[in-house]
Amino acid sequence: MVGQTVAYVRVSSAEQNLDRQLETVGECDRIFQDKISGSSRAERTGLAELMRYVREGDLVKVASMDRLGRDTRDLYAIVDELTDKGCAVQFVSERITVDKSGTSPVDGLMLGILAAFAEFERRRIKERQAEGIALAKARGKYVQAPKLSDTDVEQARVMIEMGIPKAEVARAFGVSRQTLYTSLRRQASD
Repeated sequence: MVGQTVAYVRVSSAEQNLDRQLETVGECDRIFQDKISGSSRAERTGLAELMRYVREGDLVKVASMDRLGRDTRDLYAIVDELTDKGCAVQFVSERITVDKSGTSPVDGLMLGILAAFAEFERRRIKERQAEGIALAKARGKYVQAPKLSDTDVEQARVMIEMGIPKAEVARAFGVSRQTLYTSLRRQASD
């Protein structure tokens, strides 16, 4: 039984563009997308929709493996879940296709090696970032992002409820989206 060709594309923030990934995966019967960090699978509604949608015989195309899983364990878990449903998963940039029945030993090996290297690089980036922040703090040149007052957070919440995108709200208050998200969570838990 030949199924559909579907794709999953993801960028880490609403401001980023999916065009490059859409071009990479090519024409598909259906495309699922997320504009959110890959760190929390629970918040990736596009991925959850994809998991509910796919059936045996479907081909799931992903531009590159770092778009599907946040680390090696997460990537393997998602690929296993998809292949257990009878789907094949194709990582277009890496030229690797994985399925339960016919995965070549070389493709399986390459998936593991490339996923491990991608995770290693992400960890090195975080490590270098932390080192840079520590050096800047030691020199007295590290400036924390501005904080939002309780009044600012309440105003931001009203703007979001009015349908204004969170990125735009963060810009209006002169803070990063992460600062906005953290402030909203902090106030909600108080």
